[in-house]
Order: sequence, then C-alpha cells, then structure tokens
Amino acid sequence: MKQNQFERFNLKSYMIDAVNALGFYKPTEIQERVIPSIKNGNSIIGQSQTGTGKTHAYLLPIMDRLDAEKSEVQAIIAAPTRELANQIYKEALKIAEHFPEDRQIQVRMFIGGTDKQRTIDKLKTQPQLIIGTPGRIKDLVEVQALQVFTADTLVVDEADLMLDMGFIEDVDNFASRMAESIQMLVFSATIPEKLKPFLKKYMDNPKYVHVNPKQAAAAKIEHLLIPSKHRDKIQLLHDIAVRFNPYLGIIFTNTKKMADEVADALIAKGLKVGRIHGDLSPRDRKRMMKQIDQLDFQYIVATDLAARGIDIEGVTHVINYELPSDLDFYIHRTGRTARAGNDGIAATIYETSDEDALNRLEKMGITFHDADIQKGDWVEIDDRNKRKNRKKQASSADLQAKTKVRKSTKVKPGYKKKHAREVAEFKKRQRRAEKKKR
Repeated sequence: MKQNQFERFNLKSYMIDAVNALGFYKPTEIQERVIPSIKNGNSIIGQSQTGTGKTHAYLLPIMDRLDAEKSEVQAIIAAPTRELANQIYKEALKIAEHFPEDRQIQVRMFIGGTDKQRTIDKLKTQPQLIIGTPGRIKDLVEVQALQVFTADTLVVDEADLMLDMGFIEDVDNFASRMAESIQMLVFSATIPEKLKPFLKKYMDNPKYVHVNPKQAAAAKIEHLLIPSKHRDKIQLLHDIAVRFNPYLGIIFTNTKKMADEVADALIAKGLKVGRIHGDLSPRDRKRMMKQIDQLDFQYIVATDLAARGIDIEGVTHVINYELPSDLDFYIHRTGRTARAGNDGIAATIYETSDEDALNRLEKMGITFHDADIQKGDWVEIDDRNKRKNRKKQASSADLQAKTKVRKSTKVKPGYKKKHAREVAEFKKRQRRAEKKKR
C-alpha cells in the first residue's frame, strides 16, 4: 500500500486513519507549509484564498495534540459566520471519530441563533475544542459558563471578513482572557491595515505563509466576459443562466437589495432560485442551506458572504452580475467552482465603466475569453480591446462544446461522465464538419 504523505508530519496513528478516511494522501501547499509550524508552536499568519485546504491545515495539528485526560478548553476556532463554523465543526467531528476509546475528546460548536441557556446548562464539563462565532463565544465567556483561561491556541479564520463584519472586538474580548502564552493562527485572504493592531497585540514575530493567489484562481476555470451593451441586464442574465443550464450555479451581486431584486426577477421567469445574504434570519438561512444541500435550486443568488463564509459543493458555474468593488473578491467568487480538480466556468457581465477593473484583473493573472449570447446561442466576439499581444482566444469548437451541450437539470448517476462524453462527441462532429468544408 502506498504511503500517505501526511505521515511525514509525525501525526498520531489515529490521525493518519482519519486522513485516510477523508481521502487525503498528498498535502496541499498551505498544509505542507503550515502543519509543521503549528506543531512546533509557532504563531502564524496564513494568507490564502478559498479552496486551498486551510481548514485541515490547522485542524489536523491542533487535534493531534489535544489531551483527552484534561477536561478543559485547549483550543478555540473562531469563524465569522454560522455556516462556516458549522462546516469546520463537521470536519472536526469526522476526525474525532477516529480517536481511540481511551482518548475520546469533546468538540463543541457555539453559534448564535441557538438556545443560550440550554448551551450554558450543558457546559458543566468543559470541551477540549471549541468552534463557533465570536459573539456567542464571548457571551458564554462573560457569564463564566465557558472557561477559556486554559486554552493556549486560537484560530481566527477569515480574519478580514471578521473585521468587515465587526467581530474583531469580540475576538479580542475572549482572546485577552486566554492563556498568557497564546499560539494564534490567523487565516485571511487579505491583511487590511485595520487588522494589523489586533495582530500585533497577540502575535510576537509570527511566521508568515502566503500561498500565491494566482494558483487558486487559475485552477481549471474558464473566465468568460459578456458585454451588457445597454441591454436589459436581467434578461441577459436569464439567457446566460438558461444556456449554461448548470448542475449548480451561483450568481453574485454586490448588495443584499440587488440580490433580492435579481432572485425575484429570475423566479418570476420560472427558474429555481435560492438566495443567500446577510438580511436572512437565522431560521431562513438554515432552511436555505438545507434546501441547497438537497439540490432544490439550480441557481443561488448571493452576496460575497457566500464567496467567503459558506462552502457550497457542486458549483459548476459562477456568474458575476456585477464586478465586486474589491477585486480580491473576484478570486473568492470564482473559486466557488472548479473545486477538487473539476472544471468550472466563471462568467462576468460587464459595462464599459468596468474596463479599468478588468485590466487590473488581467494583471492579477486572469485570462478572459470574450463571448456573447445572441438569440439564445453563444457566439464568439472580438477581444474587447483588440490587443495584438492578447493571448489567443479559446477555439470556437471548445467554446461551443462547453456551452452548446446542455446539462441535465436533474442529478443522475454518472452525470459528469455523461456530460464529458457529450462534449467529446460534439467536438468530433465539429471536426468532421470542418473537414467536409475543405
């Protein structure tokens, strides 16, 4: 049997069993660079985009050293959204299943929208690992239900989003009550200036690990540009969405109001559309995530909360109804597709006023292909600037093959293989037709 490359990290045997069960055999770049440092007790600032494997980069070394004999809080993982906290919690439970009987640990999740008093009542025994949102963790610490003075490891996940949502003060509140010598592990796609005072307060000479964002953005994603040309933008979006006919597509807007407007308009046109944004109540968000997991929707209209704080499986297409004002979010948005080595398509509807932003994205390493949809069909169009040094556009056969072969709206066994065969067959027909013309 081939040796699992995670064994090089000297993880306990049951941790390797967990890694095997998860199907991991070769560490990602951030796992390779972060796991040994965490095991050595270093504080870390890890700068990486979504989809790089950072969750397990900190979960594995932290859980490897948890001491089951001590019924006290040893590590805290703080996430900005309930959905992200829940996803981390589920991954931690998968690992904990492989702990031997004499080393069983308690992993607990504390998030808003749950019964606070019931949570307090269950805290007579302190868990070894805490995962949750900053506000709820702070509340439990302040009423002395949660005793964090024993914890010497703190993970702050999606720290820049945490800052944007106003949660850094809550993190500071309970971090200041933790063990004097604290190992802080901060993961963030960007490091804003306003975040630096917090980092400096708790981190003395941290190790800085930066995973190149271009690697995350380029992974088998085709980036299409579609001009709006003063057309009815909702109708154009509808035509693009229907022509893609995705397994699951996310449509991004910049505001909650616009997300609702777009979702309502597409629903009125007969599409199966869900929505995710910050104005949904906890109950509505929970129901929406359940419906998404059940594949009740073919399209999800979302703000950037879904690009950073929520991991949705099976996304084949991303459509930017609007370009984000912070272009780093373009990487986060498009990173929702082409996960786990699969292909993905990211389409952007752009206005002439977006030209500067598109140029900057190209400098960040994004290669766009220009296309349009006319009378319900894809057509190739000239490069928007007709640059002489522009990379050769995707071949007509490739573009048409990817867009003309319609995908089934229903999930069936062998869906991906069947679609791949259809694309290959379409290309063969195209080549035969071209030979006949010669």
